[in-house]
Amino acid sequence: MTELSTPQDFSINQVATEAGISTDTLRYYEKEGLLFKIRRTSSGHRRFSKADISWLNFVLCLKSTGMPLDEIRAYKELAQEGDLTLGERKKILENHREFLRQQISELKRNLKTINYKIDYYQEVESQAG
Repeated sequence: MTELSTPQDFSINQVATEAGISTDTLRYYEKEGLLFKIRRTSSGHRRFSKADISWLNFVLCLKSTGMPLDEIRAYKELAQEGDLTLGERKKILENHREFLRQQISELKRNLKTINYKIDYYQEVESQAG
């Protein structure tokens, strides 16, 4: 997400647009407890701080790498408890890193298989031509 140029806080539309998600998705993340408490104006409109945006970026990173929403929520709840939970949060991220490493390894194996097939087809086509 790029840095917004307006002062201290941002509307839900600004944040959603910059994050590449819909306002409905952003509201859903808030409702599901994935975001920290979002400040509201006297008229009830959400106002996101730079810290809120930074956290959202982290949530989107975790989600896009396959971390389940329940696990993201658990991580957030631990973060709310403060530094006493650093070890637990670190463990969650280490486990997720290992999951990602396994996924990458599997993807590399699958890519190798696909490349083999493509090479085979190219060889057959060149012999037929």
